[in-house]
Parts: sequence; structure tokens; C-alpha cells
Amino acid sequence: MLYPLHDLQRMSFDAVSAFTETLRHAPFPWVRAQAALLHRITKVYGKPQFDLPGVTEQVVVERPFCRLVHFVQAAPRGLPRVLVVAPLSGHHATLVRETCAALLADHDVYVTDWIDARNVPLAHGAFSLADYVSDLRGFLRALDAKNLHVLAVCQPTVPTLAAVALSAAAGEATPRSMTLMGGPVDARRSPTVVDKLATDHPIAWFEAQMIHHVPARYAGAGRRVYPGFLQLSAFVMMNPDSHAKAYWTYWLDQLRGNTAATEKHEKFYDEYNAVLDMDAQYYLDTVRIVFQEFALARGTWIVDGELVDPTKITATPIFTIEGENDDISGLGQTEAALELCTNLPAASKRHMVAEGCGHYGLFSGSRWREAIYPEVRSFIRSHQS
Repeated sequence: MLYPLHDLQRMSFDAVSAFTETLRHAPFPWVRAQAALLHRITKVYGKPQFDLPGVTEQVVVERPFCRLVHFVQAAPRGLPRVLVVAPLSGHHATLVRETCAALLADHDVYVTDWIDARNVPLAHGAFSLADYVSDLRGFLRALDAKNLHVLAVCQPTVPTLAAVALSAAAGEATPRSMTLMGGPVDARRSPTVVDKLATDHPIAWFEAQMIHHVPARYAGAGRRVYPGFLQLSAFVMMNPDSHAKAYWTYWLDQLRGNTAATEKHEKFYDEYNAVLDMDAQYYLDTVRIVFQEFALARGTWIVDGELVDPTKITATPIFTIEGENDDISGLGQTEAALELCTNLPAASKRHMVAEGCGHYGLFSGSRWREAIYPEVRSFIRSHQS
């Protein structure tokens, strides 16, 4: 009953949000500040748009839970083709907007645009971690893997490595290069709060506490999901003081008429507060396989009857990147991919630790643009010809 009750409360907030929106231009600064804050707290945060300058979005492949989107731009032909595997861990694929924006300057870019599970009809069945891997393998084939570079951000480092390993084992073409950034390839290393939560509770606890049914008014009515609103609560509770401070500062900036600061706050939280529902099977699989069994790192992960064996990767160079201050995926977790690929020559392996960098800084912001992206670009170029 939690999801329907939340949905009912959500609809009741719509009137408050609409009313406070009308007061945001009131003649009194204090009223404007109060209205702006209340509006931000009560408004619906829909799926953001990529809105990349000079780009047209074209859907290349459409699956029930994911669209493969091509960013078509007026650029020279023959640019290296890159698939950005966006996280499916609560936020929409637009979380990697800055990642894609930087890549577009020198590459032909595609991205996995994950679909909110509450909008997927039950007729399409459940979506598992194995289905995720299967979809990625399909995307690799569709984009001609032997002429493709792959960049996976955070959560998809695990299924991406699995997809390439399974393709290699099957004798299929594998990507020209693979960049893995800030992901839990081996979550036993430098465990974070996220990792410890998974090991502190049995899988039955997660199913009982986190899984709910989609209400009737959505296309995916009746689907079992890990709701976005619960995920957002978990994100906020990881750093409650910093979020409270951010909103207090926002109120003060509204009062003082500091437009630049309020716009910066709104831009960040428009993305941060926009969350999607994840199919229950996929979420529970991820908790169990990645964070409890460490199946990829231990060599015990079976996908559709096939063992995921990274030693089968022999022709795809790998670049692992970690943030020194990453509080989501600890140091060493992503680098573990290099150790698992024992049959990949040492010259085809590279690792980088971004100094002073947190999790989100790996793929957005100034550190991504100025320190990390140039290294990614160089790595791709070195394996393009």
C-alpha cells in the first residue's frame, strides 16, 4: 500500500506546487523566497531532457526497458563510435549528459536510455540483470562491436564487462576498447556505505522493505518495482546535512536575489530529484549477485546458462578510472576488472585514480572535463586504428 499512498500524497502536492509557482514573482522578496522553496519541495520532477546543442536524438534500437539513442550531429564522418552505458540505479540516463556532451566534440556518440519501469506494461514480463546483459550484447551487435568503443559509468561496469566477456567466449566481435568508470566490479574492496547496506541484510529483507507494486494509473500497473521515491530518500539520507544546507542556501539566495546561484541549485536538483522505478527482479538480482555474492569477482556468475569468464577477453583494451574520494564505489573496486582479465596483455590495460574526485565528479563537472575526459579521449584514439 505504500506506493498508492505516496501517489495520493503526490497528487495532493500538485495544488501546492501550482499555487507557490504563482507566488514566485511576488513583489516581496520574503514571499518569493518562501514560495520558491516550497515549490521546489512539492513539484514533480519529470524525466529531464538531454538538450545537447546541435544534436538530434535518434532511437536506433528499442527494447521494452531501454532505448538505444544516437546523438546525430553535423560532424566530420569517421569519428570514433562510442557507446555510453548509462547507469540504471535510480536516476535517468540524462545523469551522463555532461559525459556525452564532452564526448560529442570528438566522437560519434550513442547512449542507453533506460525506461522507467512503472511505464512498462506487465505484458513485457520482468527485467533481470541477465536481461540487462542480453540487451547490451544486442546493442554491441547493432553498433558493430569491432568498430565500437564502450564507456560504462558506475553500475553498468559490471554488466558491461559481463557482456563483452560472454561475446568473446561465443566467438563474437568485441569492442575496440572499454572504459569502466567508478563501478562495483568487486564490491569487497574498500566497502562504502552502499556496499555495507547490502551485506548487512539478507535478500529477503530487501524484497520485503523495498519492493512495491505500481499503482493503477500507470502503464506498468501491478509491476513489482523498487520505487524511485524510495531510492531518492536513500540518496538524500546518505548526506542529509549537505542537502539541508543546500536548500537553506537556496532560500537565502532567493531572498537576496542571487539569480546565478539559485539557477545553479535548480539545475542540479532538477536532475538529482528526477528518479525512475527499477523492476524488482533487476534490483534484487543486482543486490544479490553484485553486492552479496560478488559473483563476477569470484567467477561464479552464470548468465543464461553461460559462465561469465573475463579471461576470455583478449582483444579489447580496458581503461579503469576511479575517484580518490568516491563514496559510492570505493578504491580498487573498478580496478579489479584488470586483474580479472588475465589473458589481456599488460599493454592493453590502463588504470587512473582521479585525485580529489568524488563519484559524480568522475563523469560530470570540471574534473571530468579538464582532467578525466582528455585521458579517455587519448585512450580511445590510441585504439581506434
